[in-house]
Amino acid sequence: MFMSRLLFITQKVDKDDDVLGVYHRWIEELSKKVDKINVICLYKGRLELPSNVGVFSLGKDKLSDADLRGLKRGFTRIKYTIRFWKYIWKLKRDHDTVFVHMNPIYVVLGGIFWKLSRKKIFLWYNHPLGNLTAKIGIKLADRVFCTSPYSFSARYGKTSLMPAGIDTDFFHPMPEISKNNKQILYLGRISPIKKIEHLIEAAKILDGRGLDFKVLIIGSPGSSLADREYELRLKKISSDLLSKNKIEFKSAVSNHQTPEVYNSSGIFVNLTPTGSLDKTILEAMACGTVVLVSNKAFINLFNKEAMEKCMFAEGNFLDLAVKIEHLLSLPASQKTELGRQSRDIVIRHHSLAGLIDQLTELANV
Repeated sequence: MFMSRLLFITQKVDKDDDVLGVYHRWIEELSKKVDKINVICLYKGRLELPSNVGVFSLGKDKLSDADLRGLKRGFTRIKYTIRFWKYIWKLKRDHDTVFVHMNPIYVVLGGIFWKLSRKKIFLWYNHPLGNLTAKIGIKLADRVFCTSPYSFSARYGKTSLMPAGIDTDFFHPMPEISKNNKQILYLGRISPIKKIEHLIEAAKILDGRGLDFKVLIIGSPGSSLADREYELRLKKISSDLLSKNKIEFKSAVSNHQTPEVYNSSGIFVNLTPTGSLDKTILEAMACGTVVLVSNKAFINLFNKEAMEKCMFAEGNFLDLAVKIEHLLSLPASQKTELGRQSRDIVIRHHSLAGLIDQLTELANV
């Protein structure tokens, strides 16, 4: 098998991470298909990986906040780059294929060396925008993967649309968890691109109509000042709802806690713009929770009836309010059926098993 030895490059390997913990599972499953995996990551956290997996950190896990600000940040990036080059030289005889996940800068930094070493280069790039770094990374890669037809990388002939890689054994309906059908959940990073303010504006409309509900926002801001300021702004515009206990903010939870969170809520709302395919939507669907999304990538997944119930106009909080109100009014039996259909979509189109099978097959073409 051509992909018998793999170099996997990703941002973070940490089983407990609230956003990126899922990729720990990717590595676990990939390790079953290959003889050896070496992983280069920016940050290494808690690991529970098989013996045929080696993990090499570029060092972000050992840095202080001061190292990531101002002038020190520039020197830190230089250290990362030098360490990266040392690792790919050290590991040059231990892999046949390189799989770079989401960060094309690593293809730019290592692509020529890998080409000269006759390594096959795979790039996973699933983002609506693409800068010069992304264009060069795509040019150097032998194959490019994404999950959304609206991704920047989807326009290239070498790109394959892939399953998102949701572990449907881990994310599943949990009848033992008490579901609050009046609870509307947002779970994910707190960042302006997530458009959470539209959910808050929709909640204000629903409150004005006297509806019984609660919005639960679970997540933490990133390290940037913009993300932290955005969180403060969200809480400020939510002040009336907070005083009525109709909205609650909670810090991010680890990835292995999220199935219980999805199962405890009646509706999951995601407002990320079209372009990427936010994995939290598919995780919630795998748990049988009814979702509300605006991402046009779901037009090809939902049937007409589900699309009318589960999709709202992108950026339109008035339409979002209408759709939430309709879902809140649905009988429990209809919500259960919508949830069952949603889980079936993830199993058929976006399972982790399906992703690993496709990656393995494409690696050998």
